[in-house]
Amino acid sequence: MIDRLGPLADLPAPLRDEVARRSVYIRVPAGSVVFSSGQEAANLLFVLSGGVRVSQTSESGREVVLYRVSAGESCVMTTACLLAGAPYLAEGVAETDVEAVAIPQSVFDDLAGRSAAFRAMIFEAYARRLTDLFHVIDDVAFGRVDIRLAQRLIALAAGEDELRVTHQQLAAELGTAREVVSRQLQEFQRRGWIAQSRGRIEIADRAAIARLAGA
Repeated sequence: MIDRLGPLADLPAPLRDEVARRSVYIRVPAGSVVFSSGQEAANLLFVLSGGVRVSQTSESGREVVLYRVSAGESCVMTTACLLAGAPYLAEGVAETDVEAVAIPQSVFDDLAGRSAAFRAMIFEAYARRLTDLFHVIDDVAFGRVDIRLAQRLIALAAGEDELRVTHQQLAAELGTAREVVSRQLQEFQRRGWIAQSRGRIEIADRAAIARLAGA
């Protein structure tokens, strides 16, 4: 099992075996809240399969997707909460059925205190995700919505011609208002790039969307 955990698999064998022995295997059904804002962190989760969407919602109700945790990765916000003893500032939701290994905080604290290899792994992942978050901030603050929407459609489609996604969900992906996304999708449809119906978007001209996205 530990061999499926990306960076954990690269730890020295004795340490890797100890992590496996002291951790707990869990399953989380799709749609379940993995953690919520204000909750105390109890475990560091390493995802074996599936994915978790981490997002933050403002007081006005606007949601922005910060990042996703995929197989072989851990949640950097959980890492920060465990290190600082602080509660979550965002929500994590299982987008699919998730299999994960939960490292209890007591084990996390022990290994972080006595293992340079474990600390290096944790801080490398932290630094990598922090860079990703700066890109999110830059996109939300300065990026063109039409380009970002085209990029997100390409990414979410994952090679398929149809997406099951609402305007509100796309607005959360981009950190903007639903009305902004709706206007831009109408423009894409006017150009013949997409066709849309309730909760569904069909990509009619992938090449044109990819050109706008810079893909």
